[in-house]
Amino acid sequence: MAFVGLFYNHELNEFSKFPLQGVRGLHPFHVSVVEINHNATDKTLEISCKIFTDDFEKVLAQNYKIKVDLTNPPERKAMDSVVKKYIFSHFSVSVDGKPGSLSYLGFEKENEAVYSYVQVDNVPSVKKVEVTNKLMQDMFTDQVNIIHVIVKGERKSTKLDYPATAAKIEF
Repeated sequence: MAFVGLFYNHELNEFSKFPLQGVRGLHPFHVSVVEINHNATDKTLEISCKIFTDDFEKVLAQNYKIKVDLTNPPERKAMDSVVKKYIFSHFSVSVDGKPGSLSYLGFEKENEAVYSYVQVDNVPSVKKVEVTNKLMQDMFTDQVNIIHVIVKGERKSTKLDYPATAAKIEF
């Protein structure tokens, strides 16, 4: 028995069938996962953004009109700069009504995804987190952005289906 998936080709504006077994690099959906962890000891929010590598490279190339290679970047500094610029212009967080100032820590590729890391300093406690997440929505109208927030070991999650961009999580 062969399993078949559907893949939406945005360039051709059509769905294509493909076998699910043995296919690498193709995925029939567009999703990002943001995890926000409050580190009470360091008084920081540790934030990771997980995005499929191929999609992320496409959106960065489209937005900044440059060749993007996050797997084997010829110039790591240039790719860090582009990733930082994109994350900072498409993601923000407020804690207890105060805007968080993001510090970019870097990115790494793992399997089929890129993890980008940012941090917000001087966050002694958290009662409410407000997130604006427009990651990948400038390219994919079927984008789903999942958000996990962890405070004092308690994890709360939500998802934003395009075109929604804002979420509020209270503890």
